[in-house]
Amino acid sequence: QIQLLESGGGLVQPGESLTLSCTASGPVFSLNTMGWYRQTPGAQRELVANVSYGGRTNYLDSVKGRFTISRDDDKKAVFLQMNSLTPEDTAVYYCNVHYDLPNAGKFDFWGSGIQVTVSS
Repeated sequence: QIQLLESGGGLVQPGESLTLSCTASGPVFSLNTMGWYRQTPGAQRELVANVSYGGRTNYLDSVKGRFTISRDDDKKAVFLQMNSLTPEDTAVYYCNVHYDLPNAGKFDFWGSGIQVTVSS
């Protein structure tokens, strides 16, 4: 069974930076898309950024130019560098690993969530 361990969250002031890390354990193979979602109370979970095994990236419009997604398949890890943080970035962030396979279909693994709070 795949388990996702998240770290790097916390409380920062506006304009500061954080880096979120997610490391997978278990039978993970690299033909996947890894990324981060976030959710605030009363809202649906939204994609912040992801990166495919081929290196293609997607970003939420509001974080483009501020956040950078990257992955290290040797470490089975995905990272989200978050710069110039604003209070609107406050949320619980969830690591995600997504598969879309012709034989096994589509399925996702999720981290338990880590709090990011941006406040003065």
